[in-house]
Amino acid sequence: MTAQRRVAITGIGLVTPAGLDAASSWARIKSARSCVGPITIFDASGFSTRIAAEVKGFDSLPPIDDRKLLKYASRAHRFALAAADEAIADSGVRPTAQDAARWGCVVGAGMMTVAHPEIAAVQRAAAPEGELIPDNLLDEPVARDVMAFSRSLSTAGVSLLLRRFGIRGYASTVHTACASGGQAVGTAMRLIRRGVADRVLTGGFDSMISPVGMSGFCLLSAVSPDNDTPERASRPFDLTRNGFVLGEGAGFLVLEEWNSAVRRGATIYAELAGDGNSLSSYRITDSHPSGDGPIQAMQRAMANAGATTEDIDYLNAHGTSTPMNDRSECAAVNAVFGDRAKLVGVSSTKSVTGHLIAAAGAVEAGICAMAIRDGLMPPNANLQQIDPDCDVNIVRDVPREQRIRMALSTSLGFGGSNSCLAFRHPEETAALVAAGR
Repeated sequence: MTAQRRVAITGIGLVTPAGLDAASSWARIKSARSCVGPITIFDASGFSTRIAAEVKGFDSLPPIDDRKLLKYASRAHRFALAAADEAIADSGVRPTAQDAARWGCVVGAGMMTVAHPEIAAVQRAAAPEGELIPDNLLDEPVARDVMAFSRSLSTAGVSLLLRRFGIRGYASTVHTACASGGQAVGTAMRLIRRGVADRVLTGGFDSMISPVGMSGFCLLSAVSPDNDTPERASRPFDLTRNGFVLGEGAGFLVLEEWNSAVRRGATIYAELAGDGNSLSSYRITDSHPSGDGPIQAMQRAMANAGATTEDIDYLNAHGTSTPMNDRSECAAVNAVFGDRAKLVGVSSTKSVTGHLIAAAGAVEAGICAMAIRDGLMPPNANLQQIDPDCDVNIVRDVPREQRIRMALSTSLGFGGSNSCLAFRHPEETAALVAAGR
């Protein structure tokens, strides 16, 4: 039987609240310094939660010379373009006229595709004094703005990336809330395994820090109201946690067939070795207390990678800092790993970056790859008193130096979509390849 095509991670690009590129983001995450502060993007004074993890220095993102492309790009699209540019440059390879059809692009897209100013403009025109006046609506410039309409499409992000890099192969958008980025990366891996593509640009982007996004999460009582101590607000697994903190950003990877990457002497961060998915079907906003959905996702990711619990050294947990989901995820870890749970390092880097929603799984995939490269488990910030129901081996306060043979990353989305990715140290993969496995 022909051996399965393996998938190498050869490029990483990040735009996060921790930094405008992968190196600065990784440095801030390792330092366990929170990125959360007062919201400055809009006037949040009327909201119960007035804090978030914003991308700072937005105007300092590298310039894009395609003016037509920029006309269609929202704030979140700019994050995606910058992170993808970095990933492509980092990989040392880009699509050409000869191989563009063998490149794919799979993107996790955000939930809020219409910018708040455009929603507000329509509202002003459509319902003055509470009455619908269609003629006024049609007079509003945004109603006649084809670019505003185009920016609002959930496929806009992937379209901009295809134009930017000239990719001509398989293209798709994944839209599963907090699991979007992880499931996009897993889908990209399977394209290469099946021979549909040789290289794939994949990742996720999102920005829900807007009046619409924040009002929805406030109504759900899902976000932390710790406005006076924002740097402490995101505290996964802490006994006093009271909600997640909304973040924004983008993460992109370049994936390529393993042998191709080796032949061209590419720097390989890690093998993307497996992915697993499940549907909890419990509540829109919560996982089952038993961890049922996450259990299946983790088990399937390991099986897909040809791995067992004995191979896993680190888990980048979804760890949102909500009471219910943190407990559910820890229950899943203990159910999956049993006694070995004491040996698997666990941390949630959302304690530093906040929750990047559709971008989270892709950003955290990049974090896992860099953790494997550096032999360093990033710490869980803000953990002062561990919740007894979160009894796992948490990496606290400072990074833990340890060779990571394999890592898992979980992304557990609203609506019940669960994603888990498995990563293998390139030396471990090289040994398997040499043994004909």
